[in-house]
Amino acid sequence: MIRIVDYGVGNIQSFVSMFNRLGLPAERAHTPADLADATQLILPGVGAFDHAMQLLNQSGMREPLESMVLGEQVPVLGVCVGMQMMASGSDEGVLPGLNWIPGRVRAFASTPEAAQLPMPHMGWNELQIKSGAKIFSGFEPHSRFYFLHSYYFSCDDKAHEVATATYGLEFDCVVSKGHIHGVQFHPEKSHHFGAQLLKNFAEL
Repeated sequence: MIRIVDYGVGNIQSFVSMFNRLGLPAERAHTPADLADATQLILPGVGAFDHAMQLLNQSGMREPLESMVLGEQVPVLGVCVGMQMMASGSDEGVLPGLNWIPGRVRAFASTPEAAQLPMPHMGWNELQIKSGAKIFSGFEPHSRFYFLHSYYFSCDDKAHEVATATYGLEFDCVVSKGHIHGVQFHPEKSHHFGAQLLKNFAEL
């Protein structure tokens, strides 16, 4: 069972609906008990970094979630702020992140390349995909996804960088460390590209 972690933020029903259209069993997880049967996990997120971390910390699901991901090595996909929460921290807030993939979340506005661009980075953008990434198996060369963000993940180790996009500067938009994956865009809003990515994740 694919479980979408419902800690108070994120497009939970959109993920459930897309997985159901793909013929894949998926349900939301409200409580630690709901996580028990998860074969894959989706960690969504929207809004501010600290707010999302506070809600996850207060949900009672952080400890069992970390036990499953770090201990049992259940595959997980962080989406948008859910991806950013996997970093050590964010320039947007003061709370520590989950630190599942070493890196920090930076503001586009703090970079000379993007400081004058409209914020947030919103709309469709093309990815530069590293060859051999299983999560992009079967993808066409110019795949496009829907973005909505003002902060971006910066990996400490570029070996964890799976795909990049460009908004003033080239930034990490897909990261992976073993069974832990994160995407900055919204696959649930990215039509057939997003559906294929979620299908690939479910088959990893």
